[in-house]
Amino acid sequence: MNIIQVLERYPTQQACINHLESIRFGDSPYCPHCNSNHVARKNDGNRVGRWNCHECHRSFNVLAGTIFQGTRVPLRKWFAAIAIMLNAKKSVSSPQLARDLDLTQPTAWYMQQRIRRAMLAEQDQLILQGIIEADETYIGGKPRKPNNRDDDTPGGQGVTDKTPVIGAVERGGKVVAQVAGDLKGNSILAFIRNTLDMRRSFLITDESTAYNAIRGLLPSVTINHSKQYVDGEVHTNTIENVWGLLKRAWYGSHHHYSIGWMPLYVAETCWKYNHRDSHNPFAAFMCGCFS
Repeated sequence: MNIIQVLERYPTQQACINHLESIRFGDSPYCPHCNSNHVARKNDGNRVGRWNCHECHRSFNVLAGTIFQGTRVPLRKWFAAIAIMLNAKKSVSSPQLARDLDLTQPTAWYMQQRIRRAMLAEQDQLILQGIIEADETYIGGKPRKPNNRDDDTPGGQGVTDKTPVIGAVERGGKVVAQVAGDLKGNSILAFIRNTLDMRRSFLITDESTAYNAIRGLLPSVTINHSKQYVDGEVHTNTIENVWGLLKRAWYGSHHHYSIGWMPLYVAETCWKYNHRDSHNPFAAFMCGCFS
């Protein structure tokens, strides 16, 4: 759904709440605090969407425990922000989102980070299997100076101030990536074990010696990039394409973000890649908020 479709379908706060209630409650509303079904809608003046629980005697709404909890921004703007972010292949900056939705820049940034947290939560549940490509990259750093190569390869001779990111992708499937403290053997081994179904995976990597830590733990093969980039079905082009999306977002929209927030920006790129074939990513995101 594009932003026009979203605004037409959900023109009021009540319409947005009705949509969220249909996703979360369906025909069986319940209390998110105690999971009781003994609840009743509350008439509370202008505070739409309030419920009372007859078990724990607490008041709640459908936003409890979600990225929308406690917000003072109208849900219509939240829905529009989600649509804009999902449709922006190179992401969107918080100043641009603030201009589009008549928000302050800090408010737009805060909303974006909550949206990205929901994307990160979905990625944390993924376990990959099948033919898997694993690779690493570096994000950020200072612009290159003329005739001064900024070496960002793990085996290079220079030292980089960029942030390492490691990822793995299924052929024709989903990707998982995360910011890494380092790209040494133990760190890569921990990532592979947490991300892959080791019994049902076949791993393809480049020639980096850091991957020696996982040799013998699962079937694997190496493509030597110093000689060739593709050897039949042996290549890491799929994960390289994911890195291209991540870096275009960094160069094209954000230009800089701190290491502390980088996992959320990486998660945004991964979520968009994982839902690239979805006919309605807006609906998929909304459902994911309550999973």
